[in-house]
Amino acid sequence: MAEALAPAKVNLFLHVGAPAPDGYHPVCSLMAFADFGDRVSVRPGEGSLAVRGPFASGLGAEQDNLIFRAVRAFVAELGREMGELAFTLEKNLPVASGLGGGSSDAGAALRLIRDVFAPGFDDARLERVAASLGADGAACLWARPVIAEGRGERLSAAPGLPAVDAVLVNPRVPVSTPAVYRALDASGAFGDVARPVMPDAFESPEELAGWLATQSNDLERAAVAVAPEVGAVLDTLRDEPEALLARVSGSGGTCFALCANDIAAETLAERVEAMAPGWWVQRCRLGGPWN
Repeated sequence: MAEALAPAKVNLFLHVGAPAPDGYHPVCSLMAFADFGDRVSVRPGEGSLAVRGPFASGLGAEQDNLIFRAVRAFVAELGREMGELAFTLEKNLPVASGLGGGSSDAGAALRLIRDVFAPGFDDARLERVAASLGADGAACLWARPVIAEGRGERLSAAPGLPAVDAVLVNPRVPVSTPAVYRALDASGAFGDVARPVMPDAFESPEELAGWLATQSNDLERAAVAVAPEVGAVLDTLRDEPEALLARVSGSGGTCFALCANDIAAETLAERVEAMAPGWWVQRCRLGGPWN
């Protein structure tokens, strides 16, 4: 059996432009990945997917899972059938949480089946398969810091990032990405998707947070309108002294806070857990890729 981490994706900034005639919104985003996430394992088996973990019950029908969609797309690109596979997904990330969980699960599955069953399948082809699965697919395949542009499929290297201790907080309320985009469209509050000028590298969490404060998540206001609970999380984090920066990731409903070090992150996480025991709170380190 082979196993891989499917790390949480965090949009450190996310700029979203007006929709094109085909309805898709251009974006520009700096993505980093956490050292925490779901876990995917695979072995020869009966073409099944077993799901366990704290958020297993939030997933839909097995055959609609992005892992199976990834396998079907891989087989189509490969041009031949593989033996039946049995997957296990340990679902540690909240569902519909803005952390790219499904895309990251699919990316982990693609890496596993390529490495174990088709090692000659090159990186460019694998990335093409991942990109076909959704806007975050290509970025989540490699799970390393990246600038994503276009629909999310145009990837380029991110500036050098320090390892950043962070706290992820979700109010346990699923947030619909289509609903958030509808709210954005209704508001007309679109951003500039030209890549911002940024340094070649950030030397410290404080420098990174200071620069990110000049950027935004253009979906943040819409996410709070769709799910006011997300706004409560955001307000809580922004009031705490350990948070260098607090922001919504993706289309919500998870917020993240960047901290100066692991002690600050631990202190913040413990305080938020005590204030709101019903929320999901997870310390992590942002960067990537992680094993």
